[in-house]
Amino acid sequence: GLPCGAYMQPLQAVDLWKNHFTERGVMEPDHSSLYIMAYLLGAKTIESLEQEKLSEFLSPEKTEQMWKLCSRRLSRMPVQYVIEEWDFRDLTLKMRPPVFIPRPETEELVELMLNDLEMKPGTGIGADSQHTCLEVGCGSGAISLSLLKSLPQLKVTALDQSQDAVDLTRANALMLGLQDRLQIHCLDVMKETVLSLCRHVSTLVSNPPYLFSEDMTTLEPEIFLFEDHAALDGGKDGLKVIKQILTLAPQILSNHGRVYLEVDPRHPPLIQRWVEVNVEEMLCLFLFVRPRFCILRKEKSNKYHKLDLD
Repeated sequence: GLPCGAYMQPLQAVDLWKNHFTERGVMEPDHSSLYIMAYLLGAKTIESLEQEKLSEFLSPEKTEQMWKLCSRRLSRMPVQYVIEEWDFRDLTLKMRPPVFIPRPETEELVELMLNDLEMKPGTGIGADSQHTCLEVGCGSGAISLSLLKSLPQLKVTALDQSQDAVDLTRANALMLGLQDRLQIHCLDVMKETVLSLCRHVSTLVSNPPYLFSEDMTTLEPEIFLFEDHAALDGGKDGLKVIKQILTLAPQILSNHGRVYLEVDPRHPPLIQRWVEVNVEEMLCLFLFVRPRFCILRKEKSNKYHKLDLD
């Protein structure tokens, strides 16, 4: 027998699968069905396809492929893993489980960094100067590769403790032709060797695991079943890895170097208190730009200047 959806036009098949997804409680049934169909027809979105393509009947092969992919989605596999790719800003990246899937907030973090790095006359971050960045926990490579693509002078060192993540970042760098300015190491940020790999870095960036451990139990099955828990769980207060990063930062940043972190909205005041007590030569807590991000700057003096930006 033919799988369900035989002799259908694309939008009929999209509707059929949307109903399957809805019945089975799959999140974003509409969005999932549309993305998978667009992918099968060689497009990013259904809207970008010509009417002609949408009025043709699906071939038996396409129908079967739709079945395969939608069955994965029924198992609650995230759509990014189902179609094995995802867009992050202006890049299309390969995706595969269990490597963390980049979220829209992280695109904002990259925008913040690019604004800072592109608009700093006289700080040695001009078009000619060599600028270096360390990323802790690179996942699919989304942050590092976005920065490299936008800043032709930049060199990046990226670390991840997951070999899967390191392999995926490497594959994405090669696919985008950005491998020459990127060094990738499978390494835990706590290892002494980090210090020998990177000294005098101008920027440190991380979207670290920042969930409070107790929040892990409330995650959607998509996240809980498929994404690497080590990339999500930040310990009891969500700060386990963040504290490690902020301990490392003063040792590897050049003076006035900055740390850019994506954090939980509850974190900025906790981070400020912790840094005041525990980090000697650092870090003027430079700006909170919205509750999801912390930007800190290395200062020789131990004075805090906190700028609250509206």
